[in-house]
Amino acid sequence: MEIIKKYFKNLSENQLNQFSKLQELYEDWNLKINVVSRKDIDELYLRHVLHSLAIAKVISFKPGSKILDVGTGGGFPGIPLAILFPETQFHLVDSIGKKIKVVDEVVAGLGLENVKTTNGRVEEVKDTYDFIVSRAVAQMETFVGWTRGRISKKQNHDLKNGILYLKGGDLSEELKLYTSATLYDLTTYFDEDFYETKKVVHLAMKFKG
Repeated sequence: MEIIKKYFKNLSENQLNQFSKLQELYEDWNLKINVVSRKDIDELYLRHVLHSLAIAKVISFKPGSKILDVGTGGGFPGIPLAILFPETQFHLVDSIGKKIKVVDEVVAGLGLENVKTTNGRVEEVKDTYDFIVSRAVAQMETFVGWTRGRISKKQNHDLKNGILYLKGGDLSEELKLYTSATLYDLTTYFDEDFYETKKVVHLAMKFKG
C-alpha cells in the first residue's frame, strides 16, 4: 500500500481506504477462485495495482468520460483506475465468468459505483468509449480487430481517443504496423525494477470524414 502513496500523493481518505482494502479482498477471493497467481498476490500493489495506475501517469481521465477494460481478468487495470477516477465510468469485460464474479465482489466490497461489468466477448459490446484499456491480453493487431468500432469520435481529452495498452518487452515487431503508436516507458514514472521493460502504448484511432 505504501507504494501507491509514494506515487499518488493527493488521494482522499475514501480512496486510501479503498486501495488498502484491495489486499484483503483479493486474498479472500483468491482462496475460492484463483484469479491472481500465488506469487503475485504477495506483491499485489507492485505488480497489479501500481501497474494498472501507470495509465494515470499518461492521462488523467475527465469526469463523465467512459473507459472500456477488455480482458479485465481479476479487475486490472479497471478497478484501480476506477478508484482513482471516481467520476469516470468504467466498463470491465471478460469472457471468463468466474473472473467477472470476483470483479463484481471486489467492486461491491469497495463500494464502487462507477463500474459495470459484462461476462462476454468485447465484440458483443455495442457502446463506444473515450479509451479502451487492457493489460496485454493479445497481440496489438488482434486487439485492434476485437475493439474496432468501440471508440467514440467525440474528443474530450488532449490525448486522442484510442487504446491504452500495458505491455512489456520489445514491441518493435508487434507495433511495426502502427507507426503512429506512442510508447511511454514506465521507468519514467516508477523506480522499481519490475517496471524496467514495461510500457504504456497509446494507439490513437483514426476516423474518416
